[in-house]
Amino acid sequence: MPSPLLKVEDLVIHYGAIQALRGISFEVAEGEIITLIGSNGAGKTTTLHAISHIIRKTSGRVLFAGQDITAFPPDRIVGEGLVQVPEGRRVFANLTVKENLDMGAYMRGDRGGIRKDMEMVFVLFPRLKERLRQLAGTLSGGEQQMLAMGRALMAKPRLLLLDEPSMGLAPILVDEIFAIIRRINLTGTTILLVEQNAYKALSLATKGYILETGKIVKGGSASDLRKDDAVKAAYLGGTK
Repeated sequence: MPSPLLKVEDLVIHYGAIQALRGISFEVAEGEIITLIGSNGAGKTTTLHAISHIIRKTSGRVLFAGQDITAFPPDRIVGEGLVQVPEGRRVFANLTVKENLDMGAYMRGDRGGIRKDMEMVFVLFPRLKERLRQLAGTLSGGEQQMLAMGRALMAKPRLLLLDEPSMGLAPILVDEIFAIIRRINLTGTTILLVEQNAYKALSLATKGYILETGKIVKGGSASDLRKDDAVKAAYLGGTK
């Protein structure tokens, strides 16, 4: 059986005296969409930040493509092919759409590959091509989310970490973003998705893990979790 693309082992995180993650472990296989579900403060974003080494780990290990990346700095982690789209988009507001996309490829030297990937981004997000010279800060929320995802794709990720991609978007845009996430996955990019919209996330994902107060309390196939009475009551409105 092949090794998982991402393996998180007994990850513990503290913010001062507060223990935010309490020894979580999970795996992501190549080609999968895995989702982390939980209420606000459960530790979902903290998990992504720990994987990307944006925050310091108290203990535990992160392995990516068989390599221990626990102590790698964030830029090296991006260079290895593990790229995060942050919560709240975090586009460079005073740069154009084109300049934001170029920033995504800042560690790459393959000009031909960069041009090819830029065209791929425009196929996924045609609106970005229409707004190429527009300042990112003047885009709508949905367009900024598309730009944040496009910028991450310019880094040529093997694994894309998506943090709340539907936050603040109108329902029709949420559907569009989730359809694009599926298309990105079908091109060969593995995805770890953190998402408040549990029903949408479990409809898209292969597997899911439920986080509560820094611990994984349940995991399994997405279809099984959608049918689980406790999951339905807590995260799916009890009716889906």
